[in-house]
Amino acid sequence: MMPVESPMRTAQDAARLEGGDAKRGANPGRRMARVRRLRVVAAQIVLAVVLIGSWQLLTTWKVVDPFFFGQPSGIAKQLKDYFTQGDQATEFGSYWSQIFTTMREAVFGFLLGTAGGIVLGIGLGVSPFMAKVIGPYIKIFNAIPRIVLGSIFLVAFGLGPTPKILLAAVLVFFVVFFNAFQGVREVDRNVLNNARVLGASKLRIVKDVTLPSALTWIIASLHTAFGFAIVGAIVGEVLGAQSGLGLVIATAQNQFNPDGVFATMFVIAVITLCVEFILTRVERRLLSWRPPSQSEAAAI
Repeated sequence: MMPVESPMRTAQDAARLEGGDAKRGANPGRRMARVRRLRVVAAQIVLAVVLIGSWQLLTTWKVVDPFFFGQPSGIAKQLKDYFTQGDQATEFGSYWSQIFTTMREAVFGFLLGTAGGIVLGIGLGVSPFMAKVIGPYIKIFNAIPRIVLGSIFLVAFGLGPTPKILLAAVLVFFVVFFNAFQGVREVDRNVLNNARVLGASKLRIVKDVTLPSALTWIIASLHTAFGFAIVGAIVGEVLGAQSGLGLVIATAQNQFNPDGVFATMFVIAVITLCVEFILTRVERRLLSWRPPSQSEAAAI
């Protein structure tokens, strides 16, 4: 007499087989993605080695004048001196204190400009009347050269951190404002109409419909905005400051020390990349509910 298999056992076996097939199907995909990432990282490392090696060789052979462009070996030595000489690293104190000063100005300017850009961008986006009234003035203000604003802030507020924070905030504001404004304008009108039909108040529509829709645009702008915050702080310090990385760059330039200029530029680049990494993590967390677009899925 042949044994009769339980239907429940048969279903469990089938589910186990399907799960195994799914895992086997997913593993090659993950492996391919890992291989692609490794290829990208390897290509980036090779490119960096080629560029730095070529720079070193060309300056060593005097094809490129190291007096103007420095040398990677000299830049590495300058970085070592900056981070190991303590309070004697610069004429204005330790190098870490210069980094802290610039980062404080950039972060405060970033937060101030982001807050202003989001509030005004969303406010004008949901109010066509106010957008028409205030829009021309924003365009005029945006047309003013930033270097002029930096000089005005310097004259008005002195050599302290305030003019650098304000200049950084102005640079960040316009990046975030235009993205927030456009994000509000891109909200699906059918969704807005449905919310109104269901009796949602204006505040509820902004909170539950407009802001989530514009969030993608706003967060995307933050990647660029923080870079502008760093630029604003550095430019303000170059124009006039008592401390900061911009002052270190200006001093190295006045002393005909290209290694010092490039070393500080390298530090700024590393800081910006670290903040970019943090912003990317925050973006993924805040927008985890949103399915990735085709461009994002294909992005490196």
